[in-house]
Amino acid sequence: MSSREQILKKIKGSLRKTQTVHTSDEQRNQAVLARINQHPRGIIPARTSLSRQDLLYHFCEKVKASEASCKIVESYEKAGIEIQKFLRQHNLPQLVRIGTDQRLNKLGWENEPPQLLIGPSDGQDLVCVSHAQYGVSETGTLVMTSGPENPTTLNFLPETHIILLNKKNLQESYEDSWAALRQRYGKEKLPRTVNMITGPSRSADIEQTLILGAHGPLRLHVIVIDGK
Repeated sequence: MSSREQILKKIKGSLRKTQTVHTSDEQRNQAVLARINQHPRGIIPARTSLSRQDLLYHFCEKVKASEASCKIVESYEKAGIEIQKFLRQHNLPQLVRIGTDQRLNKLGWENEPPQLLIGPSDGQDLVCVSHAQYGVSETGTLVMTSGPENPTTLNFLPETHIILLNKKNLQESYEDSWAALRQRYGKEKLPRTVNMITGPSRSADIEQTLILGAHGPLRLHVIVIDGK
């Protein structure tokens, strides 16, 4: 018997078995497959059962609690102006890296628009703009899906990340966001990467000292479009 087989045998022997638990390997495999196919939901906190507008306010509160900033605007045209305003406030260059998401084409600009660089980041960009697929009101989390529309490199490499979210894509919980992803892309056809972002990158591994931007953006600004 190999070492692997010995370990698995020991684990199997230590499992607590009762009459309500399947005893054969085939029955256990079927139980696992059934659970995977059914996508059972966890316990959903009652605090997320809010009206759409209250859900939006709760989301923004959670975003701010995560050391990020949040702004609600009426349209994509106003979102572009908010981006320019944010760049000026933080003394950042009017040079922005974006993907090919068609929703970003609707951004409106005040006076001279910023210079837009299209495509993945090579690590030299200071500012990038992405569009989230969904937002989770429960925790103020942005759900980002990979692809040329919103390259995954933008989630990690630039120092400042500005993320747009449409209010209609706001979900109550993580379970709701996963259900929405499966409905959008189809079962077992999710994008290669799904990143969930809650606040700027941080770490307190060294002497429990909180450091922002440890392994990703040190500044996160969320703009929610409360309209079309």
